[in-house]
Amino acid sequence: MAMASIARRKAMTVFSSSSKHLCSGTKYSWILSRGFASGSDDNDVIVIGGGPGGYVAAIKAAQLGLKTTCIEKRGALGGTCLNVGCIPSKALLHSSHMYHEAKHSFASHGVKLASVEVDLPAMMAQKDKAVGNLTKGIEGLFKKNKVNYVKGYGKFLSPSEVSVDTLEGGNTVVNGKNIIIATGSDVKSLPGVTIDEERIVSSTGALALKEVPKKLFVIGAGYIGLEMGSVWGRLGSEVTVVEFAPDIVPTMDGEIRKQFQRSLEKQKMKFMLKTKVVSVDTTGNGVKLTLEPAAGGDQTILEADVVLVSAGRVPFTAGLQLDKIGVETDKAGRILVNDRFATNVPGVYAIGDVIPGPMLAHKAEEDGVACVEFIAGKQGHVDYDMVPGVVYTHPEVAYVGKTEEQVKALGVNYRVGKFPFLANSRAKAIDDAEGVVKILAEEETDKILGVHIMAPNAGELIHEAVLALQYGASSEDIARTCHAHPTMSEALKEAAMATYDMPIHI
Repeated sequence: MAMASIARRKAMTVFSSSSKHLCSGTKYSWILSRGFASGSDDNDVIVIGGGPGGYVAAIKAAQLGLKTTCIEKRGALGGTCLNVGCIPSKALLHSSHMYHEAKHSFASHGVKLASVEVDLPAMMAQKDKAVGNLTKGIEGLFKKNKVNYVKGYGKFLSPSEVSVDTLEGGNTVVNGKNIIIATGSDVKSLPGVTIDEERIVSSTGALALKEVPKKLFVIGAGYIGLEMGSVWGRLGSEVTVVEFAPDIVPTMDGEIRKQFQRSLEKQKMKFMLKTKVVSVDTTGNGVKLTLEPAAGGDQTILEADVVLVSAGRVPFTAGLQLDKIGVETDKAGRILVNDRFATNVPGVYAIGDVIPGPMLAHKAEEDGVACVEFIAGKQGHVDYDMVPGVVYTHPEVAYVGKTEEQVKALGVNYRVGKFPFLANSRAKAIDDAEGVVKILAEEETDKILGVHIMAPNAGELIHEAVLALQYGASSEDIARTCHAHPTMSEALKEAAMATYDMPIHI
């Protein structure tokens, strides 16, 4: 693998350091971990928030021998992700896909059914069972690792004291040497739009609708909006997505984005891009939306049964009393931290959605581990350029590294290799061959700069690419790695072959 070694020796640095997402410079250069300062504090680490970042940080801290308490206001661990986000949405995405396949694809595979119908209560029960089992599982992990779990709403009294209004109605004060803020994020509201979780819903309400709406309008063409639109579209809703920006999923590679949008449109999802929501009226039986072009122009009034607001998320720090201890935030409400996740207040740290960087559960988990490692006197690291993004529709879209637009902006000479799943034997065998793999590599060294996949299981395939980028691999490294046949992953190998040389099967 000559090219691989050349790539590692010569590759120019095109990925910026992950510290670009964190505050750095002289302002915070003096901040160091408090570590194991002496005193009468009861805990080495207190974690406020039991979501993916918080509970992982708490467990890791306990594993490193630190006495740890985790405070969670919901009364169920796992945060938004497990309770009303990632997990229940994936349950409904899978269930609705099974229904869609049974209705539209089973016959071509020789499986004939007299009738297929949606049992929505049963579908919701399966989702709730999965959520319940997983939250109980985290409580089991807390017990196993001896993490103290306090159910209640925490707020700072000082940099080493947290007052907790418990769910039982009492109050307790928890003391600690190091406190990690891991309170996650909340739904971004829109002016003049009041979410009631019945007719105007957030993702939380969209996961618990009691019937399939005839017409569903989705405000926001990001991950959440497209995933939940897919769920209800498969179950029978007429789905229209309204987006102020000119494109869906702005973080996605432009070429892949166009293919992805065409795929969703084939599934009868409609898009109104460059469109502004002026107002939402719920005085009648349905919901009336007043829309106008983003650039200004004539208004249009459309009606829906349910409107999903998925215009993004904002850091959730309400009630923490950050101002009382002087924790600094930026204009977006994100807590400012240095490259050790330390705030400007000694002994107070922050991770996950409340700090700059991708608002993703797996990013928060990595933050949590690294932060605790720093507190314990070890070294931690998270490279936000290596955090994969996945849209769990069908097909899925997954990506890591740079988009082609970003590579062009950097002025780097590059090559592109692509391979369609229509030429992949496994995809053809299962009659699910919509999608493509696209690889970007630096021209001189062959170092991989970005990988973008649209495929039925892109969210699983992307991790080979994440590992490749993490270790500075070349496209030839992937191309010369044996991939089992027949598998979807062979498309990644062929795209790598197309990047540095020529593919075999097209």
